[in-house]
Amino acid sequence: MPADAFEELLRGLGVELRVLAAPLAGGPGSPELVIAAARAGSLGFLGAGYKRPEALADEIAAARAAGVAFGVNLFAPNPLPVEREAFRRYAEELREDADAVGASLDVASPREDDDFWREKVELLLGDPPPLVSFTFGIPPPEDLAALRAAGCLLVQGVTSPGEAAAATAAGVDALVVQASAAGGHWGTLTPGDPPPEVPLADLTAAVAARTDLPLIAAGGIASAADVSCVLHVGATAAMVGTALLLSDEAATVPAHRAALLDPEREETVLTRAFTGRPARGLRNGFIDRHEAHAPLGYPGIHHLTAPIRRAAAAREEPELLHLWAGTGFRAAREQPAGEILRRLAGGR
Repeated sequence: MPADAFEELLRGLGVELRVLAAPLAGGPGSPELVIAAARAGSLGFLGAGYKRPEALADEIAAARAAGVAFGVNLFAPNPLPVEREAFRRYAEELREDADAVGASLDVASPREDDDFWREKVELLLGDPPPLVSFTFGIPPPEDLAALRAAGCLLVQGVTSPGEAAAATAAGVDALVVQASAAGGHWGTLTPGDPPPEVPLADLTAAVAARTDLPLIAAGGIASAADVSCVLHVGATAAMVGTALLLSDEAATVPAHRAALLDPEREETVLTRAFTGRPARGLRNGFIDRHEAHAPLGYPGIHHLTAPIRRAAAAREEPELLHLWAGTGFRAAREQPAGEILRRLAGGR
């Protein structure tokens, strides 16, 4: 799809701002955040990751009831099985942390699943949103064809020019170009051999040289100047996630909010300690203790550590919690999401 046609389609959905709201899977994302983004003239994505299909259906219903346009983001299957002995050793290493918060770990064998991929695709085919985006992998051709036939615009997350070329060949309509500065999971298609870490503007320009598809630039955007920069090098729009974590409508848990505001926390790092896949968050005790020994393996390691993280959130214990945050986290503000998005788009 040409960039001008993509812009026209967004305008038809009521999108006036060139800053979109990223899907914040795993907790902070909420229908309220998506609705607030739309009412501010932006567009938000419901994060389907980690949700059961019926929970996603409820969120779609809430957005429909509000009468706003929205997208849905899916984790596309791209298995990264964890080696059994490495899983066993890591589970044993985590036992002390689990005991500290009263969490019970399932250590019998790694839980490997596809995040209800088939069920979620069928749900969207029956109730298609205007846009569907994908991360972690490029979906099978038959699923892309079915979603397009249902009327969905297809948006693929990529982290390198090579991935952009592959996604273009697969026939998607637009790309989210995500730099490693982004908070949460780095959506690389090859987590065991990730691409070089490149500044977002340079990455966007490199991808623009490889494809004519419209680009949405994401990763480390913290100011209106950052937005202007990626638009200047070829992006049609920018996308922000960390900037919205402290917004009124985000469902960010209290311990995560407090950590983002803690002046003693100055560093974000890429880590696989929590999920077995590279993700960026605020450095904490869990990362310091376990990063060196954490095996690759998604979603096996994600499921292994999930009970610790749930218990840590309930106890407001930030040192055992995945404190996802991009490099621009210091610019996050406690404001309504609409105000944040308008400010980043160049308004007041």
